[in-house]
Amino acid sequence: MNTLSLIHPGNLSELFFQIYWSGRLTQEHRQYLRTLLLQESLSEEEQSSINRLIYAVRRGWLKLTD
Repeated sequence: MNTLSLIHPGNLSELFFQIYWSGRLTQEHRQYLRTLLLQESLSEEEQSSINRLIYAVRRGWLKLTD
C-alpha cells in the first residue's frame, strides 16, 4: 500500500509521526517533502519539522530507504 495515500495534503505532522514511528525515510516520503518545499508556502512549524527530519537522518536516527 502506498503510505502517502494515507497523508492528506498539508498534513505534515502526520507524515512526521509516520516517519519517526517507522524509523525510515522512504523515497516516497522524500518526494512528498520535496514537492511541499517547492510548491507550498510552509509555516515556521512545518519548516522546523522538515529540518528535524534532516537532522535525524544526519545523526543516524532515521534511515534512508528506497
